[in-house]
Amino acid sequence: MAKKTVATLQKGDGRSYTKVIKMVKSPKTGAYVFDEQMVPNEQVKDFFNKK
Repeated sequence: MAKKTVATLQKGDGRSYTKVIKMVKSPKTGAYVFDEQMVPNEQVKDFFNKK
């Protein structure tokens, strides 16, 4: 299934997006969780700066 996702992102404007992963501390449990998103290349810095 991963091959289809990668192939889809390489066609068209898929290369204008970046998969970003940020580690965030959960307010309920205190454990760390990972926030994964596909964001446009121009908004990568904004994703990491927001809390």
